[in-house]
Amino acid sequence: MKTDLSKILAISGQSGLYLYISQARTGAIVEALADKKRTSVGMTSKITSLADISIYTEDEEVKLQQVFLNLKEVLGEENAPSGKSEPAVLKALFEKAIPDYDRDRFYVSHMKKVVEWYNALKNYASLDFVDLDAEETEATEQE
Repeated sequence: MKTDLSKILAISGQSGLYLYISQARTGAIVEALADKKRTSVGMTSKITSLADISIYTEDEEVKLQQVFLNLKEVLGEENAPSGKSEPAVLKALFEKAIPDYDRDRFYVSHMKKVVEWYNALKNYASLDFVDLDAEETEATEQE
């Protein structure tokens, strides 16, 4: 099954990734990817869809979906290094996956989050993504 990154959420103050289930009166109902436990998240929580995240490069911003695909190409079937890995290990990985990443604006703390998210998606969802650009094009053509 393909993963729709627009429904995969990172919630500040919470570890792991969550799947958006539905809207609730007080916020949203989400399901943890790792253990499938459902919970309600209040409107005051900072919730970010992975589809809305980009990585700075020297020329542009690269969508997180493309970053994950580049990592998959570099890593093959292996998991990414842990977020607790040495900074040099993470930097070496990103130099292979995104050679022109902006070293002034894309920090090791960001790299740690990206590799943790990559491993969570690889282990609990899929690295085969819904093509959001194709869906947007189809929706525009149907109007």
